[in-house]
Amino acid sequence: MNATCKHVDQVRDVEPRTPSGCEECLAIGSDWVHLRLCLSCGHVGCCDSSPHKHATAHFHETQHPIVRSFEPGETWGWCYVEQVFLEPAPRPRHRERVA
Repeated sequence: MNATCKHVDQVRDVEPRTPSGCEECLAIGSDWVHLRLCLSCGHVGCCDSSPHKHATAHFHETQHPIVRSFEPGETWGWCYVEQVFLEPAPRPRHRERVA
């Protein structure tokens, strides 16, 4: 990682809840630009370039601090609390799986 983040202890071994796209956009029939995966619970949300910004909305609702890009070939993460870019995105320290 090229930045430090105090929230890496909240990263879990998650499975994407909606691997085919943004959870809320799929429910309302909307489009997205890029996807983000919540590393606390597996929520898949759309990025801030998308019309509804569901990944950021999920952070504001839950306070789950870290997402990673859910785009093929991208390995970076973002901490909403500390506003830091994490490359690569942190991995869980223990193998606790959250579905």
